[in-house]
Amino acid sequence: MSAENTKFVTLARLVRPQGRRGEVAAEILTDFPDRLTRLKSVYLFDGKNEPRAIGVRACWLSQSHGGQAVFHFEGCDSIEDAGRFAGIEVQVPIAERVVLPAGTYFVTDLIGCEVRERVSGIRLGVVREVQPTGEGVAGTPLLIVNSARGELLIPLAVEICPKIDLLGHSIEILPPDGLLDLNENS
Repeated sequence: MSAENTKFVTLARLVRPQGRRGEVAAEILTDFPDRLTRLKSVYLFDGKNEPRAIGVRACWLSQSHGGQAVFHFEGCDSIEDAGRFAGIEVQVPIAERVVLPAGTYFVTDLIGCEVRERVSGIRLGVVREVQPTGEGVAGTPLLIVNSARGELLIPLAVEICPKIDLLGHSIEILPPDGLLDLNENS
């Protein structure tokens, strides 16, 4: 697989050496941390160069330090080796992301989607960000939409967003009475 032709998704950020045999502690950046322990290889991205593949000897989840992952990479056998990894992102090809249940979406897939009113077909704007509003299913995320009216906040609820077309990069909404006016006046 050529790194130049592949899009990647970041699962963790390496922060510091952990232990004396080359292990590296990582901040977990995925909603599916258990999958980190099953990875046999990953790509490392320093923010400048193309991501590079590296084998994973082992990975485990640690409850210390607020819950981190600890990686032990191929060829990393000392504290000095592990220190070189600080600040680097652990990535996998986007095609290897976890398959989500129907009706759930990756935030990265929603950003940039065009938002239209379903009945009128009027273009409202483009999703700039997805903001969580609470823990678990209790909190309905908000789509933050850049529009000609200014910033619109649209709850990401099935009743309001009945059609999300990720391939077409579009979202059709059925806003309740007053929702768009409320956003306009805030």
